[in-house]
Amino acid sequence: MPYRLCSPSPFVFDLQLFAGDKTEEPTAKKRADAAKKGQVGRSQELNTAFVLLVGFFALKILWNDIYGHIAQYTTYILTNVNQSFDEEYITQLFIGLIIILVQTAFPIMIAIMIIGLLVSFFQVGLIFSTEKLEPKLENLNPINGVGRIFSKRSLVEMVKSILKILVIGGFLYIVLKDEILTIPHFIYYDLETSLEVASGIIFTMAFKIVGVILVIAILDYGYQKWQTTQDLKMTKQEVKDEMKQTEGDPQIKGKIRQKQRQMAMARMMQEVPKADVIVTNPTHFAVALKYEKGMAAPLVLAKGQDLVAQKIKKLGREAGVPLVENRPLARALYASTEIGQAIPQELYQSVAEVLAYVYRLKRRRA
Repeated sequence: MPYRLCSPSPFVFDLQLFAGDKTEEPTAKKRADAAKKGQVGRSQELNTAFVLLVGFFALKILWNDIYGHIAQYTTYILTNVNQSFDEEYITQLFIGLIIILVQTAFPIMIAIMIIGLLVSFFQVGLIFSTEKLEPKLENLNPINGVGRIFSKRSLVEMVKSILKILVIGGFLYIVLKDEILTIPHFIYYDLETSLEVASGIIFTMAFKIVGVILVIAILDYGYQKWQTTQDLKMTKQEVKDEMKQTEGDPQIKGKIRQKQRQMAMARMMQEVPKADVIVTNPTHFAVALKYEKGMAAPLVLAKGQDLVAQKIKKLGREAGVPLVENRPLARALYASTEIGQAIPQELYQSVAEVLAYVYRLKRRRA
């Protein structure tokens, strides 16, 4: 039995297989809708970095005042420790403690709050959304919870946290390695000197660590922006659907424009019998003009080209409107005027000659 080789079927590359891929950049409407839902490119690391930076900076500036207030209050307590602990004395201690907290902590808290708000405003602008706070039953689904735990975003956050621990731990080791030999000398210092040396070590270490956190935060901010854009990307079909929703269906808009043109054409044709003269090409252009006493210049009631021009001339003949053939003038009027507007000044002389000719004809007929 003879065998026949079957020709291999041709390879067909179907672009429709990729039609559902999210390859398009998110539109402005897509970003705005996502922002209303709280889905914005925001880095919590950036807030943390600036809050730590401003907090330590304010603490360093106000350190002497804070130390003075605390020392003064501590001296007051120790001086009056022999007094009876009655209700009045305890109330005074409590009020004094509140005053010390306001004098020492309140300025730093205000600075931290202001910088936190400014950094958040810089990242996302003025957005208030409660959608993230709304309870959703899907969040109670354990399968969805496991999916979120092992998602790409969770993996990135875990790697980011490990890197932060390693980098910050490395810088802590470098700073403390240089200062570790200073710590045993504290036993020879008085309280004020010990606090001064300790604060210097703490502030040096803090600003170096905050600098590292700030670099990490800037990188994280860029990543969050990129990731948000990736999450909001759209398919080609989604972009088309959104355009239809925002701008309307192109077919419907085309029909509306066609209907508007038809209505404008009908209104224009109704004005043709009112014209004093129709200037023609004679076949390609036709412009209907009207002039009355008191007008600054003749008005264009109708104009058209080819078939529209023929219709204008037909209506003019039926209404008894004179047709004057002047090819240069017809072309100039068609190109330089719009319906309902006065003719340009440079055509006054030519149009005046045509109107004078028409008026002479009317007087002869009369």
